[in-house]
Amino acid sequence: MQKSGYFALALAVLAMAGCSERTQESAAETADSAGADANKAAAQASSAVDNAATAVGNAAERAAAAADRAGDKIEQGAENARKRVHEETAPRKN
Repeated sequence: MQKSGYFALALAVLAMAGCSERTQESAAETADSAGADANKAAAQASSAVDNAATAVGNAAERAAAAADRAGDKIEQGAENARKRVHEETAPRKN
């Protein structure tokens, strides 16, 4: 009877070892899946940052162009004002 008890114990240990191996494989698969998800999320975040940087760069270029146009209009307005003041204050020739 003792031999059959040892045999049952040995079978139970083997069954637990097999379960443990499956658990380890499952854990490894879960870790691999989590790693793949993390890599995908990092790639998406990187892409989002690149897109945002491009958008900021484009906005800065448009702002610079608008500032240049505004500067040109201010210069033209100042030149027109200078001419008008000169015309109105210059001595008249008879």
